[in-house]
Formats: sequence, C-alpha cells, structure tokens
Amino acid sequence: MDWSPTLDTASGPVYEGIVEALERDIASGRLHRGQRLPTHRALASALGVDLTTVTRAYNEARRRGLTDARVGQGTFVAESRVRPSGHAAAGIAIDLSMNLPPSPIEADIEGRIMRGLVALQRDHGFSELLSYQQAGGSTVDRGIAADWLRRRVRNAEAGRLVISPGTQSALMALLVSLTRAGDVVLTDRLTYPGFKSAAASLGVRLVGVASDAEGMDPAALAEACRAHAPKAVYLLPTIHNPTTQTIGSQRREELAAAIRRHDLILIEDDAYGSFEPKAQPIATLIPERSYLAMTLSKCMAPGLRVAYVQAPDRAAASVLANALRTVSQMPVPLMVALVSRWMADGSADAIMSAITAEAAARQKLAAKALSGHIHLAHPKGHHVWLHLPCSWTRAEFAAHVQRQGLTVVTSDSFSVDGEPEHAIRIALGAARNRSELVAALDVLVVALKSPAYASRIV
Repeated sequence: MDWSPTLDTASGPVYEGIVEALERDIASGRLHRGQRLPTHRALASALGVDLTTVTRAYNEARRRGLTDARVGQGTFVAESRVRPSGHAAAGIAIDLSMNLPPSPIEADIEGRIMRGLVALQRDHGFSELLSYQQAGGSTVDRGIAADWLRRRVRNAEAGRLVISPGTQSALMALLVSLTRAGDVVLTDRLTYPGFKSAAASLGVRLVGVASDAEGMDPAALAEACRAHAPKAVYLLPTIHNPTTQTIGSQRREELAAAIRRHDLILIEDDAYGSFEPKAQPIATLIPERSYLAMTLSKCMAPGLRVAYVQAPDRAAASVLANALRTVSQMPVPLMVALVSRWMADGSADAIMSAITAEAAARQKLAAKALSGHIHLAHPKGHHVWLHLPCSWTRAEFAAHVQRQGLTVVTSDSFSVDGEPEHAIRIALGAARNRSELVAALDVLVVALKSPAYASRIV
C-alpha cells in the first residue's frame, strides 16, 4: 500500500484515529492531493481491524472534505476541503458569481482552525475572547498585524491600524466618518458592488472616472474634481475587481500627485494586494490623506471576518474605530486572536502560499479553456473578465448558463454610470476543485459558441 496510518489507539475509537491520521498526513505533506488511498479491504487487513471500521473512517473523512470517492476508481485525497454548498439556489450546481479564494487541501485551513483554537484555549482560555473588546482591535493584535503587513506595506504602523470584521464593514465605517449625504466620491466606472451598496445606503453619490490602458486617467480625475467637487476617491489599483487590471508604478505616482493636488481623501481597497506583493499601495505615497483597507477574505477565507485599515494618523484611526463601533460594534475577538497566532507562527504565510498556488493553477485552466475569446485575467487572481460576443445580451447569456447550472455576474452589477462593458465576471475560486472548474468552463465555452437565438427557443 502507498499509505498506512500511524494510529493513536489511546485517543478514542479506531475509526476516528484513522481519520485523524489521514488529516495529519495531509497537513504534513505525506499525502498529496489526488493521491489514491488503499481500498477499504486492504487497509482493514493491514491494520488488523474489521471492514466496517475502515468504511466508517472513510465515510467520516469524506464528510469532513478530506477525501473524494470516485465510482469504480476508489478513494482519493481531495483537492480541497470545500464541501457542497447548502445555500446555493435551486438548480445551481456551480456558483461562479462569488469571488472566493479557493480552499486547497494543502492550506489545511480547517485543521489549522481546530489546532489553533485548542492552543488558544490552552494558553489563554476563551472567556476574555467571548466578551466585548475595543472596537478597533487590541494593541497586541494590531502590533502583530503591523509587523506582518510591513513586509509589503512598508509604512504599516500599529498605532494607525484599525481591525475590522471584514472590508465591507470598514468601507461603511469610512463613508460614515468621512462623508455626508449628497457628497460625491469618485471611483472607476466599474467598481466593487459592495462599495456601491454602502454609498447608496448613505446617500453618497458615486461618479465614475474614465480609465485607459494604464488605469484611472489622472486628467479625467482632475476634470471630475473640477466638475463635482468630490470628497474622496475610491480605488482598487491591484487586481481590480472586476477588470483584473493592476496599475503600474508610474501611474500610481501620477494618481497620488493628482489626489494630493486636488485635496482628496484616498480610500484604497487592497483586497488582492497579497497576490502582487511588489505593487506598493498608492496609500504609501500619500499616507497623510489615505485609508488603506486590507482584508484576509481573499487570501485566506472570507468567513474569518478579519480586515485591517491603516488610517492617516492615530487621531483618524480613533475616529474610524468609533465609526466601526456604530456599524458593527467590534471585530470578532476569537477570530482575530486565531489570525494573530497564525501570523506569528507562520501559518498565515503557509495558507496564503497554498491559495496562491491554487489560484495560479486555476488561472492556467481558464486561460486554456478561454483561448480565442477576449478576456482579461491576472495570473494569480481569483476572477476573469470575459467579453461577450455581440450575438448575446448580457442578461440572456447569464440566464442561459444559469439554466445549465452556472451563475456568473454581468458588468451591470459593477457599473457606476449605467454604461457597463459587454462583459461578465467569472469567479474561479468558488468551484470545489479543478475538475469542477473545468466542467464549468466547458459549459461557458459551449455557450459562447452557441447562437443566442437558440437559447430563446422554448
């Protein structure tokens, strides 16, 4: 056999020992994705246990997302630990609308969570972490985060950091503290829908600014400032959502100069910055007027609900923390403590490395499948910006693939000025594994090549 587990017989039932050994060996790299496991009968014989014990162990491993069972082939180490979604809409087999990071088996996020929580309980207990805490995070957690972030954000400073339960809460708190109803905030003409929603709920008006091949056009930004007297500008300069564009260093300097010249406040969303570590945020060029939002939702897992915002100074950080208290009370202390431990012990880097490698592999699959179709992508990003043929309307294409069991997002969701590009965003990370992604891409490619009128025939 290729694998024989080492069991801790004193820890509980034998079937649980097999599952725990499987989990340990995946985490250590002894077992790798796609590796075939021994048959039930062979493993039972090798361990000297009855067949039902191994069957129960394999069933439990599959329930935990550790293995995949393939009819007629056997049991294999899973590609990821993502299980079938229990909240997908009826008839939807694969959701390509949610821009999630993939969850490769190598990241071992569930295992790290379980071991991390055990360590936290052992070292500190949970009582303090289940009570109210500072709205912007503790001094200790902000210090750990600043040290970890400083490797990429050169001026990261604990005193200017605010910890938030996700970027969406941070964006809402920033708009609450920086704007009033009727104020104008400039954005790209296509921008993150969550920011659109937050602005709309507060009566803040978004104005789209034209871009060129290098990103937002500084001349267009200047013109928009003269025409609308904006309060702030919101940018996603690294692996833009949805267009995937990353602004180069010269254009970043030009935009920073324009923002300073027109006395704007910069709200920079750095959701995908960890996948382009050499791209220094624009906020580092004009720190005195910038708020830099950095989340773990795209480089680790959105369910952690941990994000960081660097404010211009300590006073601004205090104001933002108070706004966060109004919006969401505080970050989740237990999750922040867990993430801080990961940052200190190297787990955060290991998780990010595994997710980055998986994202790159999925982008290669997408590039191969979409060859010949106009699309934009970043080699380590989570999404693809796909231009549709003129024979399809965006709504018809989305409805057509939805009938095939897929969901995608049309450009209308991102448009600020009501003139969206003829395109859709495809999220690659939500597919449970690469095989499922390939199947989804095949459906998309068939649809792209199909005449639109065929979808209208009932």
